[in-house]
Amino acid sequence: MPFRDRTHAGEELALRMLEWADSSDLVDPVVLALPRGGVPVAAPVAHALHAPLDVLVARKIGIPGRRETAIGAIVGEEPPLFDRVALELLGLSEEKLGRDVAEARSELHRRTRLYRTGRPAPPVENRTVILVDDGLATGLTATAALVSLRRRGAARLALAAPVGSPQTVADLRAHTGDVICPEQPPDFHAVSESYDRFPQVLDAEVLDVLNAFRAQEERHEKSGRG
Repeated sequence: MPFRDRTHAGEELALRMLEWADSSDLVDPVVLALPRGGVPVAAPVAHALHAPLDVLVARKIGIPGRRETAIGAIVGEEPPLFDRVALELLGLSEEKLGRDVAEARSELHRRTRLYRTGRPAPPVENRTVILVDDGLATGLTATAALVSLRRRGAARLALAAPVGSPQTVADLRAHTGDVICPEQPPDFHAVSESYDRFPQVLDAEVLDVLNAFRAQEERHEKSGRG
């Protein structure tokens, strides 16, 4: 396995991101993780780049009967993004998936309330935004997130993940030229195959990482005022 776990994957990804940053003109960078799995990967990246860490909550919409395979994704209150070809091949429609979309949005709202803890989303306008996930399979969730960030005025977008499907990585370059994905197995089947340990990340783990970064930011602000 290329990676022991998500933290190890994040450490390896951080080395690549430092190389990328050396040749890039970063403007007020911020690292946004796609929770839950992207958070432990994003933490070492944010540390390496000396950038703040936050989350961008998105939810995939799974194929009925195969929930782990995405056929769409949502971000915030924006309309769902669907794989139109897959919808047609499977005989599905937005109307038929209405309940699935509603459930996904309800869970998105729950996670947003939990992770934000009353804080507003970090501003992205005129900033370099680095979006991090633990892997790129269909890329639908990442695509929905990138589209949302572009609409919100991000000056530059980069997508970073330790592993991904070569075809998905190529497709995502249409939304942002900066896609950093060190492992792209030609026989890619699932993100989990590149990890020795790939347990579900819990809400408590996400909060632990975010709270640690927020506490660090508060200490820096206090020392700056002092």
